[in-house]
Amino acid sequence: MRYVSSPDFQHDGAERIGILLVNSGTPEHPTAPAVRRYLRRFLTDPRVVELPRVLWLPILYGLVLPLRPARVAARYRSIWTEAGSPLRYLSERLRAALAAALARQVLAPLSVELGMLYSEPSVRAALDRLRSSGAQRILVVPLYPQYCGATTGAVYDQVSRELRRWRWLPELRFVAEYHDHPGYIEALRASVAEHWSRAGRTAHLLMSFHGIPERYFSEGDPYFCKCQKTARLLADELMLRDNEWSVAFQSRFGPSGWLKPYTREVLEGLPARGARSVTVVCPGFAVDCLETLEEIAIENRAFFMRAGGERFEYVPALNAHASHAQSLSDLIVEHCQGWIRLEHGRLPSAARGASA
Repeated sequence: MRYVSSPDFQHDGAERIGILLVNSGTPEHPTAPAVRRYLRRFLTDPRVVELPRVLWLPILYGLVLPLRPARVAARYRSIWTEAGSPLRYLSERLRAALAAALARQVLAPLSVELGMLYSEPSVRAALDRLRSSGAQRILVVPLYPQYCGATTGAVYDQVSRELRRWRWLPELRFVAEYHDHPGYIEALRASVAEHWSRAGRTAHLLMSFHGIPERYFSEGDPYFCKCQKTARLLADELMLRDNEWSVAFQSRFGPSGWLKPYTREVLEGLPARGARSVTVVCPGFAVDCLETLEEIAIENRAFFMRAGGERFEYVPALNAHASHAQSLSDLIVEHCQGWIRLEHGRLPSAARGASA
């Protein structure tokens, strides 16, 4: 193997810190061929589908990829914008907002890049940009608040695979999760409270997380527990009574059992329990995407209304909101202790409390 090295490295230059944000990815266009390319990359990752390749690949290439892309492309068209895929442009806006927040907080040369697991800009390309910038210390931040092998684990895999090509390996750190980080919980609380202040409060708050197969949980994946803790902390911050909120899991795929209860079933059952108005928030999604804008705000809204619901509110993801960028900036500062000096000479309040 021919290894790649950092170009034009200056031994007397200031050490640069690289921040790599990673999200899942998105089709380049809302068309069946583009969706097929994206799904092929996504569904061939053994972190995503934990089946023997000899069993899964004939199903994938014989049934899923010939049939599913056209249906999924139609769903993407319902949310596509002039700027393109919401996940792509919102992730880039978050990257820019985070870079600005870090520049105000940190006294160190920084580069903040965005990589996608299954589309462009790729993780490899983002790491190459950090290497070219001279970053000798890199912090990887998967945009998945709750650790899961199918998401965070896939980030570890791709970063490690790319670094096998490098001659001069950087000092490397990972943020495994931030499901209970005070800044993240406060940003969620503020987003729900702000939505209610504009649209009015509803009878029930449903926190919907992306599902995973139950088998993954039974074999040791901690994702279910991380989601429950996020939900409990958010409910506490909003001062909700037990009957005023619940947790559910969406985006089930295939015939096997996934984490329960299912979002659709919870929404269809709420009106019969007297909750004819509902607010849905999706705390596991850093930015809005197909699963929030179409699956929740369109498809599941229709299920709720047909079941007798009268009012459905969707709280947008944190996206590039200033509170989201600041919470991630604080998180990054905490994980970069020993690497950086701060603008005002001290850690964020949450970090000071954790280290006391």
